[in-house]
Amino acid sequence: MNLPPDTLSLAPALLGCTIRRDTPEGTIEGIIIETEAYTHDDPASHSFRGRTVRNSSMFLPPFYAYVYRSYGIHFCLNVTSGPEGTGEAVLIRALIPTAGFDLMRRNRGDAPDARLTQGPGNLCSAMAIDGSLDGQDLANRPLRLLVPPGHVPQAPPGTPRIGVTKAGEKLWRFRTAAPQGSRP
Repeated sequence: MNLPPDTLSLAPALLGCTIRRDTPEGTIEGIIIETEAYTHDDPASHSFRGRTVRNSSMFLPPFYAYVYRSYGIHFCLNVTSGPEGTGEAVLIRALIPTAGFDLMRRNRGDAPDARLTQGPGNLCSAMAIDGSLDGQDLANRPLRLLVPPGHVPQAPPGTPRIGVTKAGEKLWRFRTAAPQGSRP
């Protein structure tokens, strides 16, 4: 994969890349427009206190899925990063749908289109991402990270992370504008 594996470089570099989910009902995909970085020495990171059964996938080499259930309600997708064994990852916070829009709608029920894939829980629900995909190599089906040909990583300014009580002031959240002509 032609992306930097270190966490703080990968988080903005993922903007503009695609997450593709192959399901029996069809293919779902979207362009990443928002991410957050989590390093091993970050008190807001799941790996801060070391490896557990829940976070073990976070310690895989770069470009694996770390999928966890948040507050027992919804799943969140992360792309592992940093050196193998360190416990670092980039949370995928939002996508712009590019394929499988009707399937995403069905997966989300009566959610408004504008919120279909905005927020990590909504994104995973729309894309049928659950704990069965935890630890999967993102170069393979059924869940893939695709880098567009000629992709030039973006460098938008970081902003404070959302929903963390520790180290929320770190400017490790990255967002880009939706591509022209994209769906909500």
